[in-house]
Amino acid sequence: MIQVSETLEAICQLSREAGAAIMVVYHGDKPVEANFKSDSSPVTAADLAAHRIIVAGLSALTPDIPVLSEESPQDWQERRYWQRYWLVDPLDGTKEFLNRNGEFTVNIALIEQGVPVMGVVYAPVLDVLYAAEGNRVWKETAGERQAIAAHIAYPPKVVCSRSHRDEKLEQFLASLGHYETTAVGSSLKFCLVAEGSAQIYPRFGPTCIWDTAAGHAVVLAAGLQVNNWDDIPLSYAPAESFLNPGFYVSANPKSKLS
Repeated sequence: MIQVSETLEAICQLSREAGAAIMVVYHGDKPVEANFKSDSSPVTAADLAAHRIIVAGLSALTPDIPVLSEESPQDWQERRYWQRYWLVDPLDGTKEFLNRNGEFTVNIALIEQGVPVMGVVYAPVLDVLYAAEGNRVWKETAGERQAIAAHIAYPPKVVCSRSHRDEKLEQFLASLGHYETTAVGSSLKFCLVAEGSAQIYPRFGPTCIWDTAAGHAVVLAAGLQVNNWDDIPLSYAPAESFLNPGFYVSANPKSKLS
């Protein structure tokens, strides 16, 4: 029996409620329309519906903890002194949602002192949920919870973004020599490394903190790190920019990566 705190149970339920709202739009009769934000990223009615459910749920559950969501980025002056906050991507992988390939997720993470200490990644089409708290991490499918663990393997399986491939990534892959690749959308890439289905997730293209925090929590609980290419762990301490540097997640020793 996997022991889970009441807070994590509530977050799991909240992610499922948000996922259900997303699926209403996903299976709707009308074509899904996307608007574009100032950074050119798409947003749909599903993003906004999930956002409203999560923010309302978190505000009721922990009224003393502020919430930072992709769909309501707080002003820097308001959040600059936050030591503890919820970091949310209501629908990670909007492009996957629009392409209807099922590889999108609901991401909810609790940040303390710049570290994601609790996280839930839920894929509503797949009905797969990953949850982490401290050093406990598990995967839920068909109502069954199972502890997961990362695995070293050679040649490694490298999980890459379905939507973002660039020259730096191709150079990195070439440096590995022998490897296999699989392409997956959204924060599921973190989860595949955490569960041992892949060994390496390299990222050179841009991401924002809400894209990575929940998956980062899952990876940490599995005993791995999310480091930039200078081997410094990603931090979620308040910063004026929401952008992450490039990073990698690996179950294999870095000495064997390049």
